[in-house]
Amino acid sequence: MDKIKLLTIAVITLLLLNFGTLGFLLISGPKHGGRPPHRMPKEIIIDRLQFDTTQQKEYQTLINWHRKTIDSLDRQIRETKNELYTQLTKPEGDIKTKDSLINALADHQKQIEQTHFKHFEDIKGLCRPEQRENFYDLTRELSRIFGKQPKPRHE
Repeated sequence: MDKIKLLTIAVITLLLLNFGTLGFLLISGPKHGGRPPHRMPKEIIIDRLQFDTTQQKEYQTLINWHRKTIDSLDRQIRETKNELYTQLTKPEGDIKTKDSLINALADHQKQIEQTHFKHFEDIKGLCRPEQRENFYDLTRELSRIFGKQPKPRHE
């Protein structure tokens, strides 16, 4: 067998192996050891609490209220932070203003946590008695499901 035939067979074999591997990865998807697809918290709650259609509609109303309230508080936090950091541009920082703005930020954050808690109380209120045990199980995972992913640290 000459070198050209051997090289041709090797190239064809490698191409077939590559295509076979790619095909396997595309067909098998994440279910074979890959990362599972990200599920939205809404889907997790509906699934875990086994909400029926009526409960899902009521839950969507709760989500709309929650999102609107949190968005408003987030906007207030951004505006307050901008005002706070503007204090750095002044030659003599006003300690009273700085402390007042920091207290306002703390108050906004407190309101966010109260809003989250009320939201989950409202979700609990949607549950029928037979769904309550699933809700209690879910409460142990709320911080993981809804927690923000840590950001890289500034070095």
